[in-house]
Amino acid sequence: MSVQTWTYILVGLTFALYIGIAIYSRAGSTKDFYVAGGGVSPLANGMATAADWMSAASFISMAGIISFAGYDGSVYLMGWTGGYVLLALLLAPYLRKFGKFTVPDFIGDRYYSKTARIVAVICALIVSFTYVAGQMRGVGVVFSRFLQVDIDTGVIIGMIIVLFYAVLGGMKGITYTQVAQYCVLIFAFMVPAIFISIQMTGNPIPQLGMGSTLNDGSGTFLLDKLDGLSTELGFNEYTDGSKSVTDIFAITLALMVGTAGLPHVIVRFFTVKKVKDARKSAGLALLLIAILYTTAPAVSVFAKTNLINTVSNEEYSSMPVWFKNWEETGLLSFDDKNKDGKIQYVADKAKNELTIDNDIMVLANPEIADLPAWVIALVAAGGLAAALSTAAGLLLVISASVSHDLVKKVFKPNISDKAELWVARGAATVAVVIAGYFGINPPGFVAAVVALAFGLAAASFFPAIVLGIFYKKMNKEGAISGMVVGIVLMLFYMTKFKFGWFGGGTPEDWWFGISPEGFGSIAMIANFIVAIIVLQFTPEPPEDVQEIVENIRIPSGAGEATGH
Repeated sequence: MSVQTWTYILVGLTFALYIGIAIYSRAGSTKDFYVAGGGVSPLANGMATAADWMSAASFISMAGIISFAGYDGSVYLMGWTGGYVLLALLLAPYLRKFGKFTVPDFIGDRYYSKTARIVAVICALIVSFTYVAGQMRGVGVVFSRFLQVDIDTGVIIGMIIVLFYAVLGGMKGITYTQVAQYCVLIFAFMVPAIFISIQMTGNPIPQLGMGSTLNDGSGTFLLDKLDGLSTELGFNEYTDGSKSVTDIFAITLALMVGTAGLPHVIVRFFTVKKVKDARKSAGLALLLIAILYTTAPAVSVFAKTNLINTVSNEEYSSMPVWFKNWEETGLLSFDDKNKDGKIQYVADKAKNELTIDNDIMVLANPEIADLPAWVIALVAAGGLAAALSTAAGLLLVISASVSHDLVKKVFKPNISDKAELWVARGAATVAVVIAGYFGINPPGFVAAVVALAFGLAAASFFPAIVLGIFYKKMNKEGAISGMVVGIVLMLFYMTKFKFGWFGGGTPEDWWFGISPEGFGSIAMIANFIVAIIVLQFTPEPPEDVQEIVENIRIPSGAGEATGH
């Protein structure tokens, strides 16, 4: 069977599975819709958290970035995995013990203020919409290549699927859908990696294959081979970095603390019965995430080596079918500048004739390696699972922020459970449409957009949550001031240096030599400083709030979490 046929079969089966689960486990109450009834097992929650966490950026784009950035791309590996450890150890158990539905719910109650809640809702919406834009673009990229539709149509199809199971099932439906999506995406990521590792090095373990010798009898190590190919074409050695230490540190820190402030990941820990279960599911999720994250560097090495060997200085007319297929999507293009009919893939932009979108590397990798059609189709199904799982989690955060934190907690406290559920579903529908618009008009490739979302989360939520848990004297005035300053500073820097607003600027103009992806670290520090300075000139929190903060840090006798 052809790749197209296999893709229709595998994508059709997985979509039928997701929709079936959503119908079977549809939400019947707001507690089901927001936190899956609070009764999810640690294993199921660990798998759902891993799927929620491993978005299109992890599955589709991260290995693509590492393929082209080499050593510099390691900041994504260090930042995202390190950040999850930070979240699991520092925040998740305490937030679960506090027992609220959402991050704005925690901030609104902890800082005893409707204003704090509203600011937190605005921050959650900004972070979530920035993040979901990357997911919808990932859906469009997969559909455009494997289902032979343009990216815009692919995004619209993805919107309809997400809308169906997110709006119908809520967190209950999403949780069990994400368990299935984790199984699909991890199988789809590992199978081609194992195939290619055996093909190139004879080693079935990709993580070891990356550091092994090639099985062509030359005795050359794979990484040495890639370093040599890269330098021949004028690129930096693959294993050498070009970013400054300051920028690498800033990006890694922004990704780490941004992870710990992501509302769609934090809300997963509200779905388990007990604080102990939150810790267990965090540990399980970390193990499940590590399977993909330790394999991604190997996939990037395999993909880059095969790409160079296939296209560099080869006749355009002799390019295999995969090359022409990706050309049709517009994500790969060849411009024969010297009219010799050969592809010049070099670092010199004036001479380079091949333009490759980072986001195609993982998806094209099995095709470049000439793997069986079913493996190529499996990767498409995995990419869709990764993008859709995270998109659904983000849409739930958006709808809960509007229905629970704004409508119920601020504007209409007496709203019935049924009416609140309808508001939540309406908000999710509007959010899907907006997310689709961003998917059709993306501000960059998937991982770059997602990295900005982490910077926004670091700048806004992380200080407010950490101070809210570990510093009982932190008051509402300090927290609100810090969040406003952090998010505004990050938005200004991001739009100025990423999108050219406010006069734009080049990398030479970056403040402290830090890129927009890393500036969340600086905005976070500004948030902390402003919050603590404002605290000195404003009243302490009420005694009952300070007692709550003391209580959520007491591990003994935690049992069932308090709250609803």
